[in-house]
Amino acid sequence: MKVTVEPGIISGTITAPPSKSLTQRALAAALLHNGTTIIRNAGRSADEMAALQVIRQLGATVVEQQQDNGLLQLTVTSTGMIASPQTVNCGESGLAARLFLPIAAMGNAEVTVTGSGTLLQRPMRGIVVGLRSLGVSVKSEREMLPFTVHGPIKPANIQVDSGGSSQFISGLLFALTATATSLVTIRVNRPESTPYLDLTMDVLYRFGKPVRHNRYREFIIDPSKFSHTDVVSFDVEADWSGASCLLVAGAIAGSVTIPNLSAGSLQADRRLLEALEKAGVPFVFNENSITVRKCKPLAFDFDATHCPDLFPALAVLAAVCDGESNIKGVHRLFNKESNRIESITEMLWRYGVHFSCEDDTLTIEGQNSLERAYIDGYKDHRIVMAAAVCALKAKGTVTITHAEAVNKSYPDFFNDLSRCGMQWTHL
Repeated sequence: MKVTVEPGIISGTITAPPSKSLTQRALAAALLHNGTTIIRNAGRSADEMAALQVIRQLGATVVEQQQDNGLLQLTVTSTGMIASPQTVNCGESGLAARLFLPIAAMGNAEVTVTGSGTLLQRPMRGIVVGLRSLGVSVKSEREMLPFTVHGPIKPANIQVDSGGSSQFISGLLFALTATATSLVTIRVNRPESTPYLDLTMDVLYRFGKPVRHNRYREFIIDPSKFSHTDVVSFDVEADWSGASCLLVAGAIAGSVTIPNLSAGSLQADRRLLEALEKAGVPFVFNENSITVRKCKPLAFDFDATHCPDLFPALAVLAAVCDGESNIKGVHRLFNKESNRIESITEMLWRYGVHFSCEDDTLTIEGQNSLERAYIDGYKDHRIVMAAAVCALKAKGTVTITHAEAVNKSYPDFFNDLSRCGMQWTHL
């Protein structure tokens, strides 16, 4: 699907979507919980629906109810034991694939974990070695999906490479907290995206399974510290990742209020507030409501190594700043829905923005105005959203391809911004 977006001013209130990162982690924990889990405020994004389908395939029973706010309440019933279907399909969710591979290996049967779309071309380094060291048979070509695993996984001390992502470490934490009967330690080389590991440990804690860590290089699982309750209630926070482009839209093109973001969130992308502050963008946080107002942003320096999903939104902010901005952490952009250093820089080039990339840093020279453009969305939800926000500052109509990619994380993105005044049409 193509969309066109007109330049203009926006103003209004938008409710951010639920965090798909938290929903998927809560679903994994609910599958491994012997009892009932009630998950409130879950979303309907493609990634969340993929994880929901996976836990059903692996043996959980799920009842869906629509809440008054349009979000889902999911009642998950599980024995904590894993079924062994022939195939588990994770859609295009890299998180689901890396979370559920170790979990699928808990059973005593062969299971093929696969996906669709761009996920089939995304390398998943470290998984084969990691699982084999826990006694799992693994078949894979070039460390990409599909993976065929045959367990059962055997809890043991293990040393793994994060492979440029924290997601497989999160999957091991879920699987080993479910199977360990004595103390187990995971040692990690080159830990990355550590805030996402904080999210995983917080979810496990809420399910009675605390995990200790030593600067993210050692994770200590001690089953003697675990506790059990029959029913666990879990409320999903709003998504700072999805909100990032909305907040940048307010900063460069008007005023946006988002009422449901948690000020104390552990989500990595909450750090967008640091970038806004560095850029001199005025914002007010009142309890769990944030309002961002338009200004002429100042150039800023920001390290996005542990929050790489912010890169597209930060690039848009930098594109209209006064001066040169530097965003560090380019090496984290290669293994996403697109090669994001390629898709981000092509977007900037088409908008007439000057940039350079050197020493793991993207340097962007802010412009007073942006060219009207034809943007390839690269089938990447974050590139499509960033390009749409950037279009608000263009000299004329902007066309964006593959706009349906927003369904992966934020299906209502265009409709929400249109209620604040953004003019768009689909072709």
